[in-house]
Amino acid sequence: MIVAEKIKEYRRNNHLTQEEFGRLLGVSPQAISKWEREECYPDITFLPSIAELLKCSVNDFFIT
Repeated sequence: MIVAEKIKEYRRNNHLTQEEFGRLLGVSPQAISKWEREECYPDITFLPSIAELLKCSVNDFFIT
């Protein structure tokens, strides 16, 4: 799924560890890891916050 790949790509481009990113979102680093490995997906309500932190648009997560 493209969402997982994009979260990982944008997080790394913003020089954030999974731990730092999780802390900013109020979730565990394990949750971030699961999102990036496609074991589960972030709740849709998190997408605007994720996009803001990663300096991108919500639409960017769905565009190849």
